[in-house]
Amino acid sequence: MVQERTGVATFKGNPITLIGPELKVGDQAPAFNLSKNLLEQATLSDYAGKVKLISVVPSLDTGVCDAQTRRFNEAASELGDDVIVLTISADLPFAQARWCGAAGVDRVVTLSDYRDNSFGKAYGVLIKEFVIDMRSIFVIDQNDVIQYVEYLPEMAEHPDYDKAVAAVKQLL
Repeated sequence: MVQERTGVATFKGNPITLIGPELKVGDQAPAFNLSKNLLEQATLSDYAGKVKLISVVPSLDTGVCDAQTRRFNEAASELGDDVIVLTISADLPFAQARWCGAAGVDRVVTLSDYRDNSFGKAYGVLIKEFVIDMRSIFVIDQNDVIQYVEYLPEMAEHPDYDKAVAAVKQLL
């Protein structure tokens, strides 16, 4: 049975329902299968041996998501080759590519959860009412263990960028 979590998040003050478990530090990161483009898939194992900063956004075409992705793109340049920064949204892959090109974002890998929302369900961030993923941050170590989690209580708020980047740096 699919787990539904209520009372943990809002969108502009209105309650929303998150589908999936609440992951915690120390949990094994769930596997995922996301779209790089319409033909190519990406999995957690594709990034084996790297520290993974996963930035989840509802849609790149909104102000906070735009700022969040740009901020982590800047951070990616100073984190080095042992770190991969992934931005995950339910935007279609060609919309992600268009946005990255227009924004000059070239260090973050964008992946789409549009096919079956499997990432959202596995990581507990799928918003039942909108069928998009809730803003959240996950830092996963080289052994695929979650070392940092931030589930935003309000979708329109920014994550704690500095804490997320500090969590990555502690693993290097």
